[in-house]
Amino acid sequence: MQTIRTARADELTEVQRIEVASGAPFREIGMTWVADMPPLPLDVLAAARRAGRVLVTVDPDDRPIAFVVVDLVDGCAHVQQLSVDPAYARQGIGRRLLDAVAERAAGEGLPALTLTTFRSVPWNGPYYARCGFRELVGAEVTPGLVELLAAEAALGLDPADRVAMRRAVG
Repeated sequence: MQTIRTARADELTEVQRIEVASGAPFREIGMTWVADMPPLPLDVLAAARRAGRVLVTVDPDDRPIAFVVVDLVDGCAHVQQLSVDPAYARQGIGRRLLDAVAERAAGEGLPALTLTTFRSVPWNGPYYARCGFRELVGAEVTPGLVELLAAEAALGLDPADRVAMRRAVG
């Protein structure tokens, strides 16, 4: 039985380990620089956790096996990071986390989930499309998402392969 709950303060280093481990598949497709990116800093995770914006999926022994960090961008619940430990991949855990975020967003009166991701990586853009997200184009890309995409480009992510996506809630 896997449970989704808010992360505890003592689990943030495990959240970082999961993020690093989940980056490993990028090596297999030649994106080693993505695999080598550092995880979200502990202070960022701690602030998000205090705000109730870090959810973890835990195994039967109450150990985190996946997580999502959510932010508020342009009035929507923005999925900043979603990572599943590779040992638990392809079991629907990421989708259940997204559904939990959507349920919380709906409860807070937010209209949608948003995210930015790689268009061409199978477990990114195509995966999120299967989870109900659609690519935003032109003026649909809100100012906050434009800023996030610009910040990602400044970090070296190829703007041609980045996409903003949205999933309505409710």
